[in-house]
Amino acid sequence: MQVLQGSLVALVTPMLPNGDVDYSCLKNLIDWHIDQGTDGIVSVGTTGESATLNVKEHLDVIAFTINHTNKRIPVIAGTGANSTREAIDLTKESKRLGADYALIVTPYYNKPNQNGLIAHYSAIADAVDIDQILYNVPSRTACDLLPSSVSVLSKHENIIGIKEAVDDESRIKKLVQISKNADSNFSVFSGDDLTFMDSMLLGTHGVISVSANVSPKSHSEICSAVKNGDYEKAKILNEHNLNLYRLLFVESNPIPVKWVLYKMNLIKNAIRLPLMELDVTFHEEILSEMIKLKLL
Repeated sequence: MQVLQGSLVALVTPMLPNGDVDYSCLKNLIDWHIDQGTDGIVSVGTTGESATLNVKEHLDVIAFTINHTNKRIPVIAGTGANSTREAIDLTKESKRLGADYALIVTPYYNKPNQNGLIAHYSAIADAVDIDQILYNVPSRTACDLLPSSVSVLSKHENIIGIKEAVDDESRIKKLVQISKNADSNFSVFSGDDLTFMDSMLLGTHGVISVSANVSPKSHSEICSAVKNGDYEKAKILNEHNLNLYRLLFVESNPIPVKWVLYKMNLIKNAIRLPLMELDVTFHEEILSEMIKLKLL
């Protein structure tokens, strides 16, 4: 199993104007990320529009990503659901397809308590023998997986890490401590682009990033600099990108990042309802930042 660390991209799912998945663009994106130094690909996570792909499309995109990546870097399949049974089925099938890891978001909408979350994740980990990463993003799910629950789950041999998308230094410190105390190998990945470098300085193992879609080389260099102890270089590179991180969340992800990728001629201008193209009021500011960062 390839080591999972550094800059992991939460890859968009490129689409054609009619809404179908654009596999030609997906192939090119995968090759570009590998060339640019991306350390791993998350397939069909939030940024990959998992909420609007049907089950067949979801698994087809994961299968294509696994096959085209061809073990050059790890592939992490997004297999979370608000139904435990569905999450187990998606995780089983992703393992069969050859995914290296599964990323499993907390159950959204039904709002389980902490005991329910522990039981949910434990059931998936018991059912499928694949390395699994917990994914906590309460701003989208209305459900918060607390560090105390993570501590319990970290002891399961199939649960090897967490993507924490909460901007809270004390929370990150608690999770890093869990990773140091865990009986098995447990990693912490930032899921917050604006603070990911600060989290790495606190001891996280990398980032699962939206903005890495458009600046993969820069993200890879920041992660490498932190790993090598060159904190000044990491801070300079990160400071250069801070406004980009902010602008990629002026509307719901992945609306801004897909529009930026379209302007970079990497994908077509297509996103599925109920999301729509980036509002025109944001175009000028984002284009100006893209020119500044030489993305155009």
